[in-house]
Amino acid sequence: MRIQSFRELRVYQTSMEAALEIFELSASFPAFEKYSMIDQIRRSSRSVCANLAEAWRRRRYKAAFVAKLNDSETEATETQVWLEMAFRLKYISNETYDVKNKMYERIIGQIVTMIHQPDKWIIQSGDNK
Repeated sequence: MRIQSFRELRVYQTSMEAALEIFELSASFPAFEKYSMIDQIRRSSRSVCANLAEAWRRRRYKAAFVAKLNDSETEATETQVWLEMAFRLKYISNETYDVKNKMYERIIGQIVTMIHQPDKWIIQSGDNK
């Protein structure tokens, strides 16, 4: 069965779940982080999902598809940096950091797999995706 929408992609579903969890988690950060860390970690985690959706719509062009996947991968990595910063500043526990970091490692792995196998996803001439 063919995937008809980006919302059916496991990587999209996982990244959406992660972004929602990041939103909730960052609500407990100190108020003085509102315009720095909180905004940044929320923005980067949301961008993973958004870039995956954009990549899906760019499947007619392999280079554009891969470029948006690369954007998604870098946003996921940025989110990992903000998670590490939150952990080092003791805003989150070691356990929370490990769980979220592993979640983003899985997301990145799925994105990298798509980057390395773009022909599996792009629209070929005559496809009715």
